[in-house]
Amino acid sequence: MHRKIKIILNPMADMGNAWRVARDLRSITEQHGGIEWSGTVYPGHAIDLAKSSEGYDMVIAMGGDGTVHEVMNGLMQIPEERRPVLGVVPVGTGNDFGYAINASGTPAAALKQAIEGEPSMVDIGLLTVANGRKVFFDNSVGIGFLTIVSIRAHQLPLVRGFLAYLVATIQSIIIDYAHISMQIETDNEKWEQRAPYLEVCNGQRIGGGYLIAPDAKIDDGLFNYTTIKDVSRSMLFRILPEVMKGTHGRFKQIKMGTFKKFSITADRPLYIHTDGEIFSGPGTDIREVSFEILPNALKVVRS
Repeated sequence: MHRKIKIILNPMADMGNAWRVARDLRSITEQHGGIEWSGTVYPGHAIDLAKSSEGYDMVIAMGGDGTVHEVMNGLMQIPEERRPVLGVVPVGTGNDFGYAINASGTPAAALKQAIEGEPSMVDIGLLTVANGRKVFFDNSVGIGFLTIVSIRAHQLPLVRGFLAYLVATIQSIIIDYAHISMQIETDNEKWEQRAPYLEVCNGQRIGGGYLIAPDAKIDDGLFNYTTIKDVSRSMLFRILPEVMKGTHGRFKQIKMGTFKKFSITADRPLYIHTDGEIFSGPGTDIREVSFEILPNALKVVRS
């Protein structure tokens, strides 16, 4: 039986290279009955395209983590019994959700995997702020320093991929390093801390190469968190290479754990990224935020 499939393409992903990749993949889609293509033209457009995809069997997000994030948020607005399967062709900067589902780094192979592979259920996160604003996330949410890294990485004109995040990290440690006083409560524990960042993870990796939550699994019904105590810039530079390898948990300054529900109250406005996209930044005043996991919420083709 012929399946109804839509590809949602962000042509500006990977510094505008995604549309060239898409052009080279036309022959594959033609082999599978002429899959429908839709391109995004404004921020949030992928959400609108995905939520209007009821009646399709599959929606494939072709772009970076931001594109996947928007497509997933659109799909989550479709009733579960009619929600299309999500496929991913990672052609962006970080491609961390692609890593989490083991999607091929070669676009042609990733597209074939998405079309021909078997779907399975993954967990999705829900972020809520005090004013009632909500957003779903598939891979991670960062608070504080790592959000500034995301802002800087998207502003770098000449570098991409993990190198963009590495350069942005070094810049942010030197220029933007600051601590936040937070009161934190999970379903397991409660504590107060001063820290430059806190990352809530569904997947293992952020920033295209930082294994910040090496024990995380996207289908275990739990989130992992990683945070660091009040440390100096020099100590943060010392820990940075360990984060790339996923061995930073051995440092006493690192606190890691798991949870199903999580809430934070801070003494200053929180800069927050969701899957690398800026949820709140300069000019916002969000100081309370909560997270919860939605187990087995979305069918995704994984390799």
